[in-house]
Amino acid sequence: MTKPDITYTVQVLSQFMHKPKESHMLVAIRVIRYIKNAPGLGLFMSSTTSHQLFSYCDSDWVACPQSRKSVTGYMIKFGSSLISWKSKKQETISRSSTEAEFRSMASTVAELSWLTGMFKELGVSIVQPIDLHYDSKVVIQITTNPIFHE
Repeated sequence: MTKPDITYTVQVLSQFMHKPKESHMLVAIRVIRYIKNAPGLGLFMSSTTSHQLFSYCDSDWVACPQSRKSVTGYMIKFGSSLISWKSKKQETISRSSTEAEFRSMASTVAELSWLTGMFKELGVSIVQPIDLHYDSKVVIQITTNPIFHE
């Protein structure tokens, strides 16, 4: 679970632990081979860091073939060190890719709020504002134009 690129795959596989089929076993073996062949792809925690949080989020609309739910994910870095990430199916079905992107951003902002509070309790000051990076042109247009807000 320390490799963000396989987190979603491992999560889906774990849903079939009690009654696995041959196809699930083949995918599990493929994941194990990937981990075995990439031993240097661990997490790097830098000893020198800035007090800046960087966040990145994305969404894949209607990505799950079983439920037609979107898959969202984010990653948050403290300086150059990855400290938080998540990849999951959204609880509800989004009506559009824009809605899925907004839900992804909302999850990321919630995590950023929690991390900021935790750092404050630990006595670490975080540089404000915190950048949120995403790749949706539609979301950028909606957020910059107040006419589109409903």
